[in-house]
Amino acid sequence: MSEQEQQCSDCPDGRVRNKEGKCVMPAVTFSSLVLSFNTSALFHMGELAHPESGQKVVDLELAKNAIDTLALLQEKSKGNLEPDEGELLTRVLYELKMRFVKACEKET
Repeated sequence: MSEQEQQCSDCPDGRVRNKEGKCVMPAVTFSSLVLSFNTSALFHMGELAHPESGQKVVDLELAKNAIDTLALLQEKSKGNLEPDEGELLTRVLYELKMRFVKACEKET
């Protein structure tokens, strides 16, 4: 383990060390927002286990809400994203929609 990884391991969950060595929340970026909704949708489709209980929960209504929120972000931010941000959003939405269709098929 590198020295930097050892220093970060001393921070509480979800925090990282900044240049001054203080434990802080990571920077908020458009990409981190997209990935957060991605994680939420995957969790609600039962593809990710709860970090504490290890149980998988399926709530397709909440998964759809996360996907719809990303679709709204895509629509409202059209023409205002960096190329890599737009590509990330497009890929995440495509993958989530495909997984959502499969999850709906399992439920029927």
